[in-house]
Amino acid sequence: MELTYRYHKDEIEISETPTDTDIEFEIWISAEKHWAGIKAVQKFFEEDKVYTDVLFYAYENHHYRVIVRRDYYVAFILGLLKQHLIEAAEWV
Repeated sequence: MELTYRYHKDEIEISETPTDTDIEFEIWISAEKHWAGIKAVQKFFEEDKVYTDVLFYAYENHHYRVIVRRDYYVAFILGLLKQHLIEAAEWV
């Protein structure tokens, strides 16, 4: 089964690139209402006990590169959903 998700493409752009051990996300947030949400997701993963689960790199203009270990992919997607950065997630 594969986890898919939907988001408002006029507010957020998300691309995924799988590697051998991780999935790299490029996230651009154009809607100001989502800026606090991505920070909340970042804070959640930075404060948990696993230091290498999700790594955030912030760039200018609300662009983020996020490296997610494969075993934390679902947790990361659900974190985005919890903060309303994506509108739906489902197994297909």
